[in-house]
Amino acid sequence: MKSIDPTSISAGELHGYLLSGVAPRPIAFASTMDEEGRPNLAPFSYFNVFSANPPVLIFSPARRGRDNTTKHTYENVKKVPEVVVNMVSYDIVQQMSLASTDYAEGVDEFVKSGLTPVASDTVKPFRVSESPVQFECKVMEVKELGANGGAGNLVICEITRIHVSDDILDENGKIDPKKLDLVGRCGGNYYTRSAKALFEVAKPIARMGMGVDQIPEDIRLSKVLTGNHLGQLGNVEELPNETDVNEHKLVELADLFMEFEDDAATLEQRLHQLAAEQLDAGDVDAAWMTLLSFNNG
Repeated sequence: MKSIDPTSISAGELHGYLLSGVAPRPIAFASTMDEEGRPNLAPFSYFNVFSANPPVLIFSPARRGRDNTTKHTYENVKKVPEVVVNMVSYDIVQQMSLASTDYAEGVDEFVKSGLTPVASDTVKPFRVSESPVQFECKVMEVKELGANGGAGNLVICEITRIHVSDDILDENGKIDPKKLDLVGRCGGNYYTRSAKALFEVAKPIARMGMGVDQIPEDIRLSKVLTGNHLGQLGNVEELPNETDVNEHKLVELADLFMEFEDDAATLEQRLHQLAAEQLDAGDVDAAWMTLLSFNNG
C-alpha cells in the first residue's frame, strides 16, 4: 500500500489525492448576491449536511491553489450572509459545470449557464428553478482554515426554507432517490449518477445485529463468502430455528445433498456458493438456512 505524508508533496498533488480518494461528493450549487444586488452561481463539492436540529449544512469555497485568490461566493457571503444551496441532478450537470467557469466579477452565471433564477422566500439570492431540491440559508459563520492556496473556507449555513420538486416525490410524499437522480463529484473530470448506482443496505438501527463474531467458525472462515456477505449474516438478531432449517434442507436442498452425499467438501462449497447468491439477492434468511443445513443432522 502506498503511504503519503501530506507535508511531503505539493498542494496540487495533495488536492488530487483528496478529491479522488474522497468520492463521490455531493455538490452545493451555491447562489449568492453581492452588495450591489448582482447574482453569482457556482458549484462546490466540499459540501454536506451536518445537523437536523438546527438544520445546518456546510460548504467550502476554498482559496484557489494556483494563485491563492478567493472566489466570488466567499466574498459575497462575507458581505451578504445569505445563500441558496441548489442540489444538482443529472439533468443540469452540464450547465452546472459551465457555471464553474471563472468569469469576471459581476458576470451573471445564471445567464451564462442558461439556468432560470427564481425569487427566494426568506433570502435575497435566487434559487435555481431547474434544481430538484433547493435550500434557502442564512450564513451563521464563515470559518477560514488557512491563508495559503487550497485552504478551505467553511460557510456554515442554517436552512430557513426547503423547496422540493413534486416530480421527485413518491406516493407517500417522500423524496424518491431514483427520481432525484443527483450527481456526485469524483476526481479529475469524473462524476457519478446516483439513480444508476443505487442499492440498499439494511441498517441495524431498530434491532441489534448479533455480529460477525457470533457466526459459526466454519462459515466465518469460508473461502467463498466475502466480508460483505459476513456483514449481512451478522446483521440478524438470531439464527433460524432448527425446524425451519430442516424444512429448507428437505424442500430446497434435497437435490444438492443427494448429488454430493459422498463428497462433503464439495457439498459444503456448493452450499456456500448458493448462500452467496442468496445474499447477493438480499435473501439473508434463506442464506442462513442454506449454510446451517450442512451440519444440521
